[in-house]
Amino acid sequence: MKISEIYEKKKRSLSFEIFPPKKESELGNIDETLAVLCELKPDFISVTFGAGGSANCNRTIELAKKIKYEYHVEPVVHLTCLHYNKAEIDEFAKILKAEGLENILALRGDRNPNLQAKEDFAHASDLISYLKKDNDFCIAGACYPECHPESADRVSELKNLKTKVDAGAEVLLSQLFFDNEQFFQFREDCRIADINVPIVPGIMPVINAAQIKRMITMCGASFPERFQKIIHKYEDNKEALFDAGMSYALSQIIDLLVSDIDGIHLYTMNNPAVARKICEGIRNII
Repeated sequence: MKISEIYEKKKRSLSFEIFPPKKESELGNIDETLAVLCELKPDFISVTFGAGGSANCNRTIELAKKIKYEYHVEPVVHLTCLHYNKAEIDEFAKILKAEGLENILALRGDRNPNLQAKEDFAHASDLISYLKKDNDFCIAGACYPECHPESADRVSELKNLKTKVDAGAEVLLSQLFFDNEQFFQFREDCRIADINVPIVPGIMPVINAAQIKRMITMCGASFPERFQKIIHKYEDNKEALFDAGMSYALSQIIDLLVSDIDGIHLYTMNNPAVARKICEGIRNII
């Protein structure tokens, strides 16, 4: 099923993001995580894809196939383009079609000093346009409620996002954020800019202080004072940080749900306990 059909049929969605194990030998160990995640009945699960060659690509595809055919949940395959050329993208699309995988999250990908960027795709919108020419994939795109770190300003950010949607992005999944007001303002700005596809907020619960600080630095998310207090108070107490982080994420999600958003996309960090606790907290709300 194409995820665009989900948003035509449902008022809002629940979805998860996971990443493939780094080693091929660890792929089988993902079943424990998937068993819990799929038991929670998500509408889809996205599988990350990093630059770096065929091994990463194969693990992404194998995990997506497992999700679809063993757990009967629709997968969305991340696809980056900055370090790939058209022939490589063609090959990837051919494999996806052969395996019956029809949903792609099209991304530019992060710049990698160890890899040479190629010239065919400078932006995610280039990849989306290219994929839409000769394929029938459902394409999702990424969006940044607080602007992409490389954007000059909000106006240019929205122009680029409109280009992405006009190129064929049917759903937008947001980067993580910790201040809901930033998301609400972003959503309003998108509607004013005639960006009318579903815009799904991405939420990452805080369970590891070092990891979350790194993510904030990478994506440029603001660090609300209430959130800072949680990190400073509990960063050396793993159990307390987990409980406080879950409570903060739940408060974010509940606030979003009562504001008629299109769904929740949860960055699980491959931690089924995170997904279970969140879903238990919203089971009568979503």
